[in-house]
Amino acid sequence: MAGGIREHHGEELPENHEINVTPFIDVMLVLLIIFMVAAPLSTVDVNVDLPASSAKPAERPDEPLYLTVQEDLTLNLGNDQVAREQLTERLTTLTGGNKDTRIFLRADKAVDYGQFMEVMNLLRDAGYLKIALVGLETLPGAAAPAPAAGQPAAPAPAAQPAPGAAP
Repeated sequence: MAGGIREHHGEELPENHEINVTPFIDVMLVLLIIFMVAAPLSTVDVNVDLPASSAKPAERPDEPLYLTVQEDLTLNLGNDQVAREQLTERLTTLTGGNKDTRIFLRADKAVDYGQFMEVMNLLRDAGYLKIALVGLETLPGAAAPAPAAGQPAAPAPAAQPAPGAAP
């Protein structure tokens, strides 16, 4: 017999317990080719010959100059209270007339935005354009608990310049 010998003469084929991996291999090879073609397209390869900089890094001030706006709208330059009319004169004295001095400006939470902008305009009118805003750094999601009724609020931690406000 040329067709082969069958042990079962019925129409049922015997069960095959082997996994046919040929379609799996075909799919994997197609995916491999797709990723090999797409991977170089996803990278940025721009050759740029950057010039060298001869500028020295900016020096940080030994003593930062803080201007604080308190809740009652009084101004403190460093630790000393100063009147708004004398702000320009005191800044000129403390900075030695250097208008490029960075001034770290901080304000109480209760200070109105309009009042805060007035202080910024005072600095701008005096010629001090390098103003860094100071805020408290807190961990994300860690809000300070409100003090219970009748208890005084805890003292605020020391303010530090914001990360983007490098001198």
